[in-house]
Amino acid sequence: MDKVIESISTVSHQLQISERKQIMLTGIKKINSFDNEEFLMESVMGMILLKGSDLEIVKLDTHDGNVSIKGKIDSFTYMDDNKKSKEDSFLAKLFK
Repeated sequence: MDKVIESISTVSHQLQISERKQIMLTGIKKINSFDNEEFLMESVMGMILLKGSDLEIVKLDTHDGNVSIKGKIDSFTYMDDNKKSKEDSFLAKLFK
């Protein structure tokens, strides 16, 4: 009988902003949408919204989840996913 060994890769999430002109991120799963003023990305730590002006992708490594973006960075926000907690509370109330 063959044994299947699954390797669990630990993907870390880091960000580095240099002088509000460039941002480098690791642990990015997916870029959902982007234009020159806004990037919406899914990371291992949740959704990220990056806003600025003249934003453009410098480097994208989909295999390792690394993204480098240049332009003027105005804001960087982690967006909490409250949908799950609302569903849990609704189900908890339903089955009480």
